[in-house]
Amino acid sequence: MYPWFVLSVTSLGAFLVLINIGTLNVALPELSQHFHANASASSWILLSYMLVNTILILIFGQISDIFGRVRMYLLGMAVFTVSSLLLGYAPNVEILILLRIVQAAGGALVVTNTTPLITDAFPQSQLGTGLGLNILSASVAQVLGPVVGGMVTTAWGWRWVFWFNVPFGIIALIWGLWILKEKPLTQRHTKVDGYGGIMIFVALAGLIIALSEGGEQGWGDKQVIGGFAVFAIFTPLFLWHEHRSTSPLLDLSLFESWTFSMGNIATFFNSFARTAVALLFALYYQFAFHQNALDAGLRILPITIGMLVISPIAGMLTKKAAIRVLASLGILISIAGLLLLLFVVGGHFPYGVTACGMLLIGIGTGLFLTPNTTEIMSCVPEQSRGMANGLRSMLYNLGQVLSTALSLTIVGAALPVHLKNVLYSGKNNVISAVDFAFIIHGYRWVIIVLIGTSLLALASSWFRPQQKQACKSSSAAT
Repeated sequence: MYPWFVLSVTSLGAFLVLINIGTLNVALPELSQHFHANASASSWILLSYMLVNTILILIFGQISDIFGRVRMYLLGMAVFTVSSLLLGYAPNVEILILLRIVQAAGGALVVTNTTPLITDAFPQSQLGTGLGLNILSASVAQVLGPVVGGMVTTAWGWRWVFWFNVPFGIIALIWGLWILKEKPLTQRHTKVDGYGGIMIFVALAGLIIALSEGGEQGWGDKQVIGGFAVFAIFTPLFLWHEHRSTSPLLDLSLFESWTFSMGNIATFFNSFARTAVALLFALYYQFAFHQNALDAGLRILPITIGMLVISPIAGMLTKKAAIRVLASLGILISIAGLLLLLFVVGGHFPYGVTACGMLLIGIGTGLFLTPNTTEIMSCVPEQSRGMANGLRSMLYNLGQVLSTALSLTIVGAALPVHLKNVLYSGKNNVISAVDFAFIIHGYRWVIIVLIGTSLLALASSWFRPQQKQACKSSSAAT
């Protein structure tokens, strides 16, 4: 029974961290209005959390392998809960963003360790089912996130979007303390790769700053050029350092497995292709159709309903079908949903047509994630599972960060000055037909970019070895 108790702990943790993202997406216009935040500050309410969470996931993967996954998981839950309480009292947008960074650190500790804890606890024959159910809990969180965020914001205001996390965080912490048992690792790293952590943080921060500010400041702005330059300089330095380090943050030998490499690349592109849809359409229904946060949250539910329905089925199918077939089929279904949204956005179509497009994206994502994650984690040596999952989670989150930053930049780039803040204006703004056409033009370009990244995910997913062959190679290397 222990594996299932572990699953209940990790599922509750993943649920709590991920529901936080969905609740804030629909509450963002109210936060922006309350703090009188401009477009740049509003986007950084989201991006600050996503950026720090993404970078720390990789760093915490190594730390967890050294100091213990259970200890780090419980510390993360405590930090996430306390910061959620403090966020509700934020007096200005600067303090809010700072506390979001702290909250991101706690969330990163939780997310980094959920999959390794499940992989450690479950036998190989049941791992696909365990991971599928864990992804199911994440899908439920994404289903409820926009709805809960809309209900709480509409009824009690934005502060309760954060306070909502507190009682559930306390329950999750107590349950984890009671259930989880630390498993001794067969091999431990000797130290944390601090220099590597600093380098990857600086590199990705430069990239995100450049992408997020490009549409607002212009691509020739010194800050934007500087951000790209920092990324271009520190990325190769990071890889050079990791190659020479005796205790690397990222074990580059893992990439000797073609399956591991292609699975992680597909993870990044798939995450990129899905994230912008939920965010942009949550904002779209508020500024274009003057709906409140709750109604807008309900409108984007089909994405996560699709993930919710298919995730447990995908877990069972991993025992009967080839991984690359399942994962690639999921990406193809998502592409069909994106094509449908490209056709209907901004047009006079009933909501059901748009909902169908979002449902296809959700089904495709759910069908992709479970088999892809199962294969990545199954073919990694036990002592490297924290690092491997840290990398997988980092690439997944990096896809979300870049999707958010780039999509907001693409939409905002084509807008005249008086429309720069329109995405965060909520239901009270009146938009002319000409201005609306400007916005829809940007939305269509975003969807085209997402289709392109989905095709890259499809290529990465398909061109990988068969599962048995890949795992056999990994076992030999171990």
